[in-house]
Amino acid sequence: MKRAAILQTLLFLITASIPLSSMAQKEVRKNIRKGNKVYQEQKYSEAADYFGKAVEENPESKEATFNLGNTYYRQKEWDKATEQYQQFVTLEQENPEEAAAGWHNIGNARLQKKDLQQAMEAYKMSLRINPNDDETRYNLAVVQKMIRDQQDDQQDQSEQQQDQQQDQQQDQQPQNQPQEDKRAEQPDQPEQMSRDNARQLLQAIEQDEQQTQKKVQQIKAQEREQKAEENRRNNRNW
Repeated sequence: MKRAAILQTLLFLITASIPLSSMAQKEVRKNIRKGNKVYQEQKYSEAADYFGKAVEENPESKEATFNLGNTYYRQKEWDKATEQYQQFVTLEQENPEEAAAGWHNIGNARLQKKDLQQAMEAYKMSLRINPNDDETRYNLAVVQKMIRDQQDDQQDQSEQQQDQQQDQQQDQQPQNQPQEDKRAEQPDQPEQMSRDNARQLLQAIEQDEQQTQKKVQQIKAQEREQKAEENRRNNRNW
């Protein structure tokens, strides 16, 4: 008798739980439909409320979780969106393409947050699951280029800092160090004559000219005397 009573009690509990579970699922579906409707109307705050209620009622609802992540993404709440997408890929064990889409969206959210390394890893994870996704492959190429450009910029900044440090060290060196004679690199220039030297040279030239004229006059005088002497002799012969 006791055994029969126990079986009857279990049967009652099972049958009583069926309507409750069905009602909960209907409420989940109702909130998802309302959330989808306002999401299409770009009322993302209201959509987040509906999808959030659906997730509270059924934490294993993949649709509600994924859509809630999309709603957070539209509101630029990248961390919350990432959290929902990560929950979705944990729940999605049956459809690889849907799981790949979750990883793709994680990459998008991390890229918006400028977490380039995490975005790259998420895109790689998505491609491991679905290698034929061209959009994910394109996004991966974009983020890889951004990482390379970032590394190049950091290297350029490091080199500029090193150059600035070297310039500062050179500027701080003592200024009384012997300098090279730059005149040796220039062609020889004629030395300029001082005024005193020019005056002395001019006086010497004038003296030489006077002496020369005096000698010329003496020579001419001697020549005149010789001619006069010859004339006198000639006159005597006549």
